[in-house]
Amino acid sequence: MDDTTWLRVHQLRNWLDAHADPELSGDVRLWRVLKIGEELGEVAEAMHGATGANPRKGASHTWDDVHTELCDVIVTGMIALATCTPDAEKLLDERLQRLVDRVTWS
Repeated sequence: MDDTTWLRVHQLRNWLDAHADPELSGDVRLWRVLKIGEELGEVAEAMHGATGANPRKGASHTWDDVHTELCDVIVTGMIALATCTPDAEKLLDERLQRLVDRVTWS
């Protein structure tokens, strides 16, 4: 990922921090991680809609909707990671490399 990707992630995290509801109790990290689950649900809904898997709703979404929701899951995960650690960029890069190494070493 280039520098602008993480710059944008940090901009979004900073905006969320600045607009956080002071009434919410608890650790903001918990809410950011739980948001990933919400976004995953939206991907599942879009998948059902794109494939027409729900006979009651039919084809209610497109594959573009699925792609958009997948992007939202990724960005939400990156924001959660950046909220949980100041080393988010390094950790993600290292993890990606370990995953690549695991499948390409043979």
